[in-house]
Amino acid sequence: MKDVVDQSELFVTAKEYFNEGQYRQAEPLLNQLILRNSKNSEVFHMLGTIFYDQGKFNKAIRSFKRALEIDPTFTDASVGLSIILNDLGRYEEGQKVFEDAKKVLDQKRMEEDPYVNEKLALKHDELAEMYTRYGRDSEALDQFYKAMNLSVEKAKYGMKIVDILLSSNQRKRAIQLLEKLISEQSNFIVGRLKLGQIFYDGGEVTKAISEWERVLDKSPEHPQAMRLIRQAETAETTKMESTL
Repeated sequence: MKDVVDQSELFVTAKEYFNEGQYRQAEPLLNQLILRNSKNSEVFHMLGTIFYDQGKFNKAIRSFKRALEIDPTFTDASVGLSIILNDLGRYEEGQKVFEDAKKVLDQKRMEEDPYVNEKLALKHDELAEMYTRYGRDSEALDQFYKAMNLSVEKAKYGMKIVDILLSSNQRKRAIQLLEKLISEQSNFIVGRLKLGQIFYDGGEVTKAISEWERVLDKSPEHPQAMRLIRQAETAETTKMESTL
């Protein structure tokens, strides 16, 4: 059991380094996971990306292929592999990799049951909430992302992700996620209110007011948006008067 926990912690740490672009720190951790006989396709995908970045194309190809052996539907690995093959002038191989991945993915989508996906999303959500209670934000984020990707209720899980990102000082990522959710769901009023608050808390008052005004475009009498705009404008007026 301890080895399973150790592997989980290694993976989470390696993934954090990888997502932050710290490949030098991520690579030895990923190699440790492979030495422990990891069957996680993400491990091989991350290593493939690192090898590609280092110009070690043969190692990158082997890593991406291993990722696809474990999970033939892993689109990121198939895209990475096809890109390398194209870079090397092996265009037909690259095209075949992409076409094969698409066939498998299409088949998987046909077999997926939306009801089952929602049930699985709820389970990921429950696990994420448990991690949150114990202050294990990285694991909670991973589970919330899985829930969001499975569910049609993207905004519901997305807001939970935003809260964790903000509490762990990842403001930029929180803004990016909110903007993505808003672009996919134009009537996502709660998201716009939150985005405006983030801008306001960061001293970007003009951006904050702009987001809240967009809420009023959708819902002209929205009380919270009206109150926030008044508060922001009053605070700005007071600030300007104090400097005179």
